[in-house]
Amino acid sequence: MSKNITPYKDSELGKKEQVAQMFDTISGNYDGLNRVISFGIDVKWRKKVLKLVADKNPETILDIATGTGDLALLMTQTNAKKIIGLDISAGMLEVGRKKIAEKKLDSKIEMVLGDSENIPYDDATFDAITVAFGVRNFETLEKGLEEILRVLKPGGIFVILETSVPVKFPFKQGYKFYSKNILPLIGKMFSKDDSAYQYLSDSASVFPFGEALNNILRKIGFIDVKALPQTFGVATIYSASKK
Repeated sequence: MSKNITPYKDSELGKKEQVAQMFDTISGNYDGLNRVISFGIDVKWRKKVLKLVADKNPETILDIATGTGDLALLMTQTNAKKIIGLDISAGMLEVGRKKIAEKKLDSKIEMVLGDSENIPYDDATFDAITVAFGVRNFETLEKGLEEILRVLKPGGIFVILETSVPVKFPFKQGYKFYSKNILPLIGKMFSKDDSAYQYLSDSASVFPFGEALNNILRKIGFIDVKALPQTFGVATIYSASKK
């Protein structure tokens, strides 16, 4: 990443601790606000991630930066016997646990407080690993990706869903205006944390995407790396595997 963007510019905490604090603060209204900000299109993107994973028939799935568990819940539509949702925000996990309990899926999904850069599982544990809108929050991107490669089984699938920046006119200009002006405004209106949605906008604008992220994945050691731009390039789905 070209700049280390953090949620709270005046905080003495590291990025990891700031991100956990930010998501704890906004956890209560995060789901609803996300639907508003993305016009609900993020649901469609997640379903595409589900298809990529389901096609591999995994038995074990790890959803990193699971947040309130939207993607982990969706993964119950695969044949997986065990799904782990990992996140550094206790507040987000608590919202997720309530959603899981309401759907009576406690036996299938386990929500775990943990760090993506120090994943508490053995080497080659998971058939599939997913991260939706989370890799840009890693304090050290390469370290997080190395950990993911470590706990992924050989031949397993790794799928990232992340925001990206459109490169074609007029979507590039429209996205820039929306992310700089509209997104933080909506965040301020609905969230008690003024900095949170400004951070989400700023971090998206500097995060490597497309071939740049593909190259980082290859450098870490992933194979079969592909980038699939979504909705004029405002998001990208990346898939990769392990030797």
